[in-house]
Amino acid sequence: MNIPQSSRGDYSAAPRSAPSVLAIPLECAGLRLDAALAQVFPEHSRSRLQGWLKEGRILVDGATADAKRKVFGGETVALDVPPLPAETAQQAEDIALAVVFEDAHLLVIDKPAGLVVHPGSGNWSGTLMNALLHHAPQLAQIPRAGIVHRLDKDTSGLLVVAKTPAAQTDLVRQLQARSVRRHYLALALGKVARDGTVDAPIGRHPVQRTKMAVVGGGRDARTHYAVRERFAHATLVECRLETGRTHQIRVHMASIGHPLVGDPVYGRARSGDARLDAFPRQALHAWRLALIHPRSRAEMAWEAPLPADMAKLLEELRHA
Repeated sequence: MNIPQSSRGDYSAAPRSAPSVLAIPLECAGLRLDAALAQVFPEHSRSRLQGWLKEGRILVDGATADAKRKVFGGETVALDVPPLPAETAQQAEDIALAVVFEDAHLLVIDKPAGLVVHPGSGNWSGTLMNALLHHAPQLAQIPRAGIVHRLDKDTSGLLVVAKTPAAQTDLVRQLQARSVRRHYLALALGKVARDGTVDAPIGRHPVQRTKMAVVGGGRDARTHYAVRERFAHATLVECRLETGRTHQIRVHMASIGHPLVGDPVYGRARSGDARLDAFPRQALHAWRLALIHPRSRAEMAWEAPLPADMAKLLEELRHA
């Protein structure tokens, strides 16, 4: 089944603020526009001003202008400085969400692969948080817009969001008590011989600091895995998390010699099957989520079918 994808739109241009309006001094007559602007706005570099000219953020006498044009002095300059990326991180954006469940307390989302959960370096907009703030504006009053756990950018599947402070507190406590049940489907390289558990601490890689690894002194981490289906060069496994460490399933499966198909960080380039090698992301999907409703105390569970790319790959492997 094809899982709905986000409709992100173009958010490359940051929202505009009230422009600064100044006149170019007469003593700048004869200078190139960018050189004159560097004198008028010394707090900004010349290259930055040139970029804003190209973007149309600087108007001269009400019109866009080329950086190389000569100035006469006296021209009116309107500079519209874009806000810093971090200042726009919690803005609402009209990004489509696949809502699995929603009431006054909870929101369960089926996140597509490619959607970042939290704004951060390199991803200050177009995130799940931005989408949530548009879908439910009241989430602006809750820390992290109600997000209590996360999925990696290229991992798809179920994620729960709290819609009230009380619900957020309750869900965090459930996560700490390890009573939230999170099940994933993962396509791992090689033939996984049997069901098992990886009980190994995870921490920052001692050399490659952007990676996680099984390390002594890391935080305790436990992943249970069960074989669902075997193929010539890969195995579909169901993973159940007891803990929620960064990249936990990816690190644990790699640590036992079965990295996930398509994993650019913990995987390997060659598997013996070109279809596996060409898969563009880690083949990991959060397919089942179960928890106690923070208000009614009823046990609740949701399932999300595999996204189209993983389903298609599995079908191809079955008919090899």
